[in-house]
Amino acid sequence: MKRKRILFVCVHNSGRSQIATAFFNRLAGGVAVATSAGTSPAAQVNPIVAGAMLEAGIDIRGAKPELLTPEMVENTDRVVTMGCGVAEVCPGSLLPAEDWGLEDPAGKPVEKVREIRDEIRSKVEGLIQELQR
Repeated sequence: MKRKRILFVCVHNSGRSQIATAFFNRLAGGVAVATSAGTSPAAQVNPIVAGAMLEAGIDIRGAKPELLTPEMVENTDRVVTMGCGVAEVCPGSLLPAEDWGLEDPAGKPVEKVREIRDEIRSKVEGLIQELQR
C-alpha cells in the first residue's frame, strides 16, 4: 500500500507548517509522510519557533522554507492549511484543503509560540489517528 502524503501550507512556511511537518513525521510511524510549503516563503525558519521545537525534542533549525508549487499539490493526498484562510494573502486556500485556523507565531513571545506549538501537535495527533482508521 502506498503511503499517504500530507502537505502543510502556510504563507511563509517558517512557523506553523514547519511545526506540523516535524511533529507529523516524528509521530506518524510510517503511516504517512508530510512536507510543507508556503505561498510567500521566508528566508529561514522563525528562530523562536525553532527554539520552541528544540524544547519539544525536535530540531528544525536546518529546515528551509519552500515555495508552494502545483506539482507539490498534485503529488499530495491531503492538503492542510494553517489558518491563512484569506485568499489574497494565502492562495493556498484556493486548493481543496482543510484549514486548521491557527494563529501565526510571527512576532509572538516564546510563551505564545509554545501554546501554538502544542495546539499544532494535538491537531497532528488527531490527523494521524484519523489516517490509521
